[in-house]
Amino acid sequence: MTSILGASKLTAFIATLDRVPAKAFYVDILGLTLVSEDDFAVALEANGTPIRLTTVRDIATAGYTVLGWEVSNIATTVAELGAKGVRFEKFPGLKQAKNGIWDAPGGARVAWFKDPDGNLLSIAQMPGV
Repeated sequence: MTSILGASKLTAFIATLDRVPAKAFYVDILGLTLVSEDDFAVALEANGTPIRLTTVRDIATAGYTVLGWEVSNIATTVAELGAKGVRFEKFPGLKQAKNGIWDAPGGARVAWFKDPDGNLLSIAQMPGV
């Protein structure tokens, strides 16, 4: 079977009500690269993946992760982001460490945080890393 989109480059979209704090968060706090900005979106790049911050009228925040990154050392990344003011989420029913890291049954370690618009983001350290 031929892949229709499997070999095509993926672009991620994040909705924002106010591009100024969103852009500052993604560029200054998370360290994504600013590629361009126009009346329609702020174009960013994260390790080769394009991300577009798109201004919308209303946001229906999801109760699940909308964007996540794999990191090599989650404890270090949590500490670095925490030092920049990022607050990590705690979820009822999950046994998370004080710093917000959850050890998943399969061996992954995950922590969640929100952007200025309430979009849920995550970082994860995969098993064996």
